[in-house]
Amino acid sequence: MKHTATKEPIITASVDAEVEFYEVDSMQIMWHGNYINFMERARCALLEKINYNYIDMKKDGYVWPVVDIHIKYRRPLTFRQKIRIEATLVEYELGLQLAYKFIDIETGRVTTRAESTQMAININTKETCLVSPKEFTDKVRKYLEQHSNDSHA
Repeated sequence: MKHTATKEPIITASVDAEVEFYEVDSMQIMWHGNYINFMERARCALLEKINYNYIDMKKDGYVWPVVDIHIKYRRPLTFRQKIRIEATLVEYELGLQLAYKFIDIETGRVTTRAESTQMAININTKETCLVSPKEFTDKVRKYLEQHSNDSHA
């Protein structure tokens, strides 16, 4: 699901982290499943940036489960490595689709790329929304209007 209006990133947020001992395997390489935790941190930073977090979503009557994830591991992350995880909103009208980059802070190299897609589900009816709820799209549009002169919001 790609945003049709533009191929440029819509909004980007990032978080910095260090790979901890409990996140690595016996070879001191970060276990592949832990990447999703870092993606969630960056996703939450992006949602906070537009002022619409998971608590707000639930108050509006929606939950947003992940329905698809893709991860391309290019270079392993290792114990004590300092990384930046960037989350970029690439679609918001038909769901919440984000692209992620894991970047080694010391070298600037991209180590991993990923994508996730979430769909809104109405809490009361349990039905999947085929378009994003107005409450969410309004928050994105308001953010974009306020930051229209910024590059990559």
